[in-house]
Amino acid sequence: MSIRIDRDKCIGCGRCGIVCPGTLIHTDADGKAYMKYPKDCWGCTSCLKECPAAAIRFYLGADIGGRGSALHTEKQGDILRWIIEHPDGSVTVIPVNQKESNQY
Repeated sequence: MSIRIDRDKCIGCGRCGIVCPGTLIHTDADGKAYMKYPKDCWGCTSCLKECPAAAIRFYLGADIGGRGSALHTEKQGDILRWIIEHPDGSVTVIPVNQKESNQY
């Protein structure tokens, strides 16, 4: 499991670096986010949930059933959409209402 940050999509807000519990995400001279050692990523997905530009992808390996799928999030109001892009081109969207997600 690892994340990749798309420099072209990154808007340089720095939110991903603030929430990373391992302090693994940094910014370069242009203010763009990067991860120097992706293999050290814990897979917590905090950065995905904070990225307003959908510039971060979390790659789901075969060891957890992802078979090379990529995950990112998009926020619309209280709804956080988890979007899984499968290698065959299909897409699965899982909407989560953040105000109701902790009720269980």
